[in-house]
Amino acid sequence: MRSLVICKGPGRAGLLFCLLLIPGFALTQEEPPRSVQALWADVDPARELLDIRLVRRWEEEGLVLSYLTFHIGTFKGRASRIAAFYGYPADARQLPGLLHLHGGGQRAFLHEVRYYARRGYACLSINWGGREMEGAMAGDPNTDWGAVDPTQKNVPGYSNLLPGEKYLDKFQSPRNNNWYLLTIAGRRGLTFLERQPVVDRERLGVYGHSMGGNLTVYVAGTDDRVRVAAPSVGGQGFRTISWELLPGQRRKVPNGDIELYRETLGFQSYAPRIRAPLLWLSSTNDFHGIMDDTCRTGELIPHKAVRYSFAPHLNHRFTPEFAVTRPLWLDQHLKKGMSLPEMPAVSLLLETIPEFRVTPGRSHPVERVEIMYSVDPDPRARFWRTANGSRQGGTWTAELPILSVNQPLFAFANIYYRLAKPVEVQFARPISSFAISSLMKTASPAELKSRGVKATDKPVRLIDDFSRGFQDWYLLSADNPYHWQFWTRKITDPKWRGGDGEHLALEVRTEKPNDLVLVITENFFRGYRGHRKGDSVAVVKLPGGEGWHQVSLRPGDFIHQQKGTPLESWELADLLGFRAYYGERGGKVLGSTRWAGGRPEFRNLRWVKPGKDG
Repeated sequence: MRSLVICKGPGRAGLLFCLLLIPGFALTQEEPPRSVQALWADVDPARELLDIRLVRRWEEEGLVLSYLTFHIGTFKGRASRIAAFYGYPADARQLPGLLHLHGGGQRAFLHEVRYYARRGYACLSINWGGREMEGAMAGDPNTDWGAVDPTQKNVPGYSNLLPGEKYLDKFQSPRNNNWYLLTIAGRRGLTFLERQPVVDRERLGVYGHSMGGNLTVYVAGTDDRVRVAAPSVGGQGFRTISWELLPGQRRKVPNGDIELYRETLGFQSYAPRIRAPLLWLSSTNDFHGIMDDTCRTGELIPHKAVRYSFAPHLNHRFTPEFAVTRPLWLDQHLKKGMSLPEMPAVSLLLETIPEFRVTPGRSHPVERVEIMYSVDPDPRARFWRTANGSRQGGTWTAELPILSVNQPLFAFANIYYRLAKPVEVQFARPISSFAISSLMKTASPAELKSRGVKATDKPVRLIDDFSRGFQDWYLLSADNPYHWQFWTRKITDPKWRGGDGEHLALEVRTEKPNDLVLVITENFFRGYRGHRKGDSVAVVKLPGGEGWHQVSLRPGDFIHQQKGTPLESWELADLLGFRAYYGERGGKVLGSTRWAGGRPEFRNLRWVKPGKDG
């Protein structure tokens, strides 16, 4: 026999409260909610007592910090509690409140709380994933979801609709999905913040990374207490819908009715409900926050207060010019801080040679504009070319020559603005500029042909002469003398792809003798080719000294690290990396974990035909 659902009147958030009050979440009907509105109509996250329990409280460098737990709700007859870090500047009042939502495999972060508390926020970082809390002592309580489990110990739950032991409803329902429970936890975090004596309840914001970016969009799309949102590399819609320009790629399919999932849990169904200003921080090649779908989702948000910041060539991380946009955005909307420029106006003109035009917002001095384009339909693996642009007045224009009209064309711009004074960024030096991205424009092969676009570009064998530094690369641990890595996707672009019988050649100069490790990665997120991702590695001994050392490598000089076989060709190569070493310290290592001297210098990276190119 099912329990009676007793509903209270609308709470402050304007939502009717039912579910959190009823032990066991028993429901009177066996028909699932079929829209976002129906799914959340009977949830009031401000109704139940928080029952806050302090584990520890301490002060450091002018901040008040706490480790605590609070009540989320009662599900299937058992209470669920969540652990969190909370902090704010001492002796402060009427602060904006900020909710941090960590990413997958992560946990509540003290560094996030400290950083934003120093910036004048009361920041709460909830430990939704349940991993051991930072600095936890024996016997310290942690997140306890009770009879349900929306953590990554229950990975299938993120795409599930069907009933089961750890799920709420005994019939197919979006309430059987992890994201439903985690969104309730996030909204309860907002309730915690608005009830703190140092917090101005009218100034609440939410942000998160990766899976935390997903949660940010869910929370912003269901709770009108959110005044600003800043998801990163997550929260974009259309995940179950195939990319039209990449038909071989299979998208995620939920465990249950796909249309029910799309209508109640698809981010594209939450975007039209978002009322708060939103900035999407991401990277152009992110595997989780797909750039194309992020832009599509953002266009569904009904207001115009949306910005993007896409760090070029990177996957799931950002450079400081992009990372700084998040605190600037939060400051703008919660502290009346500096306003970020308006979205750049862009157009893609399909003429004989396609042309891209961008007019940046003028509220800040423009440092530079980079117009970027690609012909690869796979957003995770595509190489972004930097076009040669020119300025006329307040508009930048660049031609986008292509090799073939049988490939699609993608283009966008990054605008770098100067800051009046440097801003502190986590894990980096203070930064003096920030970057805002335009929307991406796309043209299909059919559009290119119908508009009379011509293939005017030609393949080249010089990959990079490094006269522009590492513009076409992304650098990892670049300032670390032993663990640096330099990567480019340029060799996956047909303009720079190696041919049959060609060798990879370059010149290298090092201060001292070293072993340089070169890596070719095949099938990077391209399983639809019928091959698995793999690294093939070559090690080159460098003599050191002031002279340039000539290097020439054929495919067979690269050994596949999983199969132990020589690389057969350059055909499926997606990434080229230069590294100090390859492998894990304490295990098998190629190269050396103790690189000698300064970073190497490179020039004239190219393809050569042995016997013909000298």
